[in-house]
Amino acid sequence: MTEKKPTFYVTTPIYYPSGRLHIGNSYTTVAADAIARYKRQSGFDVFYLTGTDEHGLKIEQKAEKLGVQPQQYVDKMAGQIKELWKELDITNDDFIRTTDDRHVQAVQKIFQKLLDQGDIYLGQYSGWYSVSDEEYFTESQLEEVYRDDEGNVTGGMAPTGNEVQLVNEECYFFKMSKYADWLMDYYKAHPDFIQPSSRMHEMINNFLKPGLEDLAVSRTTFSWGVPVSSNPKHVVYVWIDALTNYINVLGYDSADETNFEKFWPADLQLIGKEIVRFHCIYWPIILKALDLPLPKEIYGHGWITMKDGKMSKSKGNAIYPEDLIARYGLDATRYYLIKAVPFAGDGVFTPEDFVNRVNFDLANDLGNLLNRTVAMINKYEDGVVPAYVAGDDQANRDLQNTALAVIDEYHQLMDTYHLSESLSAVWKLVSQTNKYIDQTEPWVLAKQQADDEAAAAQLQQVMAHLAASLRVIAVLISPMMPSAAQSIMEQLGLTDEKMEIANVALADLKSGHKVVKSGQPIFPRVDVEEEVNYIKNKMTVSDKTKGRAAMKKSQEEKSGVTTLKNLKDNIEFPDFEKLELKVAEIKAVDRVPKADKLLRFQLDAGDNGNRQIVSGIAKWYPDFDKLVGQKVIVVANLKPIKLRGELSQGMILSVEKENGDVQLVTVADSLENGSTLA
Repeated sequence: MTEKKPTFYVTTPIYYPSGRLHIGNSYTTVAADAIARYKRQSGFDVFYLTGTDEHGLKIEQKAEKLGVQPQQYVDKMAGQIKELWKELDITNDDFIRTTDDRHVQAVQKIFQKLLDQGDIYLGQYSGWYSVSDEEYFTESQLEEVYRDDEGNVTGGMAPTGNEVQLVNEECYFFKMSKYADWLMDYYKAHPDFIQPSSRMHEMINNFLKPGLEDLAVSRTTFSWGVPVSSNPKHVVYVWIDALTNYINVLGYDSADETNFEKFWPADLQLIGKEIVRFHCIYWPIILKALDLPLPKEIYGHGWITMKDGKMSKSKGNAIYPEDLIARYGLDATRYYLIKAVPFAGDGVFTPEDFVNRVNFDLANDLGNLLNRTVAMINKYEDGVVPAYVAGDDQANRDLQNTALAVIDEYHQLMDTYHLSESLSAVWKLVSQTNKYIDQTEPWVLAKQQADDEAAAAQLQQVMAHLAASLRVIAVLISPMMPSAAQSIMEQLGLTDEKMEIANVALADLKSGHKVVKSGQPIFPRVDVEEEVNYIKNKMTVSDKTKGRAAMKKSQEEKSGVTTLKNLKDNIEFPDFEKLELKVAEIKAVDRVPKADKLLRFQLDAGDNGNRQIVSGIAKWYPDFDKLVGQKVIVVANLKPIKLRGELSQGMILSVEKENGDVQLVTVADSLENGSTLA
């Protein structure tokens, strides 16, 4: 009789298809996928759910603007999101859409049940509503309140930065206040219900202690939603509609509740911190009213932010996963997304950080380790992987003990959803294995093995330890980087190896098979300057304005004042004064060796001798000799750096044309070398 597997149900939020998903949106799905893979490889029967939240005024307005029906619009957007999940190699077991018949019918039954038992009642709503957030706000909850000259409130801005509008309409309300004390008691009795714990403190201090208000759960001013079956002029408020997807997909209160009985309550509901309130206050109360058990854990993770704040298309700072995958591969993208967000905090994306992680973590540390190991096994052991035998010398003990400690730490971290930290743990083994090569010096043993049987045996032991360590590394990274893990196994000749995580160990290495004859780099190094520029150019740029900025723009247009199209925030004059801009004459130009993109300039900028500046503009100046004698502007006091080993003492100013071409900014020959711009 087959042993019954333990079950594990993990969900992401269902995504609002009002636009293209950037890497910040995609993080949740990749993280949940890593957890789902880890649990499957640990022997669990996993159900992994994601999907799309397709109703609401914002969708209705978006479709109207595009001249299509809402259903046509969401069909297209849901298709794009499904394609993105395929590209990211997401292994979800179901994809629910709130426009699915199975979901619509279930929502209507749930709403009617709550109405019949008195948890929902009909009333009148008057207050502020954000279309972009699909959320109601009281005046005190607004980030900014707009008033006219007489002090009357005319509008405002939600905490998200989106504008609100005044709504007066008949509305159904959910008696959230009825369950406030129960929820507070539940939090106290289940301190691990919300993770990290700081999110629970936010819910208590910001919402429960001030007093939980009844929640408006229907709208009559638009029609794109699930109609209330007993009063069809009302459509169910989008959050009530969306939240019940987690049980509806399992067949709750349907003719077939097999999956519901098997997988509910959810083991983990993974969400972004911006929707913690809905999932940790409204959702538990809905479940309590339905007399259903609550999820075992809700984890509100941090954001992938930019230096200038939250990533968003409207701010012109979004980067999309498809662009990263196309350029750097699936596993580099998945690695970065998971590594970027620590358990209880936000991660900050910069092009420089992304490129450095590709080069250092992946190409140098892991990729180079695999290349060296495969090459040495081919060179020293005729390509055959020797049998693994635990060693008792210092180098072997260090590697063996590190592997044991890392495997134990990895499981503890993965079991508590510390994904970024689990990768850091694995890289301890990567680092120790690289160190092991330096400690054991296999090239020295290879020279001795012809005349020294002990050296030959030790060399075999070293090769076996390297292969065994790489196999363990591949198994541990497989939930996050499945393709890279498989490539490591294939290059080690372990094509039939199963990625079983539960009891992985160095001693499990199979022997007697051959590694590939010529290993291929799984993570090639990339040119830093070129790739940083590529990513920067892929970031979206938007001229949208919100809130006070939008009002100011409107007033300026009416008054005839020119609206400025600055791409960056304003700076103060003292900031500008820090720059030292000088006229410089190009005295010589040549290519940087082994760097096709870089030119090396010698310039007379009034210094005691020529200064050297390296610039990545070779693509646009194939006849770079013709630049000699031209005068340009340089940022003279930019901190010197080294590019490909060449000192660069400043930066030459250039412009980027609309077609992407780059051109140096030149000035008149009459200007003296070294003269400063004021």
